[in-house]
Amino acid sequence: MSKQILIVDDDPKIAQLIEIYLINEGLSIIKASDGLQALALMDTESVDLVILDIMMPGLDGLGVCLRIRESKTTPILMISAKDGDMDKITGLMTGADDYMVKPFNPLELVARVKSLLRRTYYQSQPKQQADHNVIQIQSLEIDKLTHKVTFEGRIIKLTPIEFGILFLLASQPGRVFSSEDIFEMIWKEKYYESNNSVTVHMSRLRDKLVKEMDGEKLIHTVWGVGYKIEA
Repeated sequence: MSKQILIVDDDPKIAQLIEIYLINEGLSIIKASDGLQALALMDTESVDLVILDIMMPGLDGLGVCLRIRESKTTPILMISAKDGDMDKITGLMTGADDYMVKPFNPLELVARVKSLLRRTYYQSQPKQQADHNVIQIQSLEIDKLTHKVTFEGRIIKLTPIEFGILFLLASQPGRVFSSEDIFEMIWKEKYYESNNSVTVHMSRLRDKLVKEMDGEKLIHTVWGVGYKIEA
């Protein structure tokens, strides 16, 4: 079955342009022109990924992203005419998985969408090998096949990017991963200086883990080097 993409943008020309390129990739499209309509569709439709504009009248994209993240881990690609570093950080901190600045190359957007879908839904190993895809660290269990993380039986809701980072660190306890290592292994793209995506996602992931694990600190910073998990 084709993956269904929700495009949320109050500019019908941009929404139509994105739709044309994604349909050519065999993806199904539904559209919303404002935040409230987008939230209603999230409740009634099966949505595999959201392309979300920030600047919309009424409930803006940041507000929509926060509302979605209250109950769903659906991948979100945020688009905006704002190109400052703080604008990108704000978008990522509200729960977006990726951020693109308008005007953008439609082919790059398609590549970002396909990359997010692959990271979220592609299962590289058959289910009979599920025991190799479950990591147990004390009372924390990380299941790669179901993308589920639990602590003492309680589910910890993570976005696909957050899950990928956690599974990567937990798969090799004690190893220190640099920001460059994490970016290139999770995003599957070349790392570039001043890229703060890893820092933002790591901060959000650590906050969630500390909150859900009763203050226990799982991910440790090795200053000037990177991040690690001690088993």
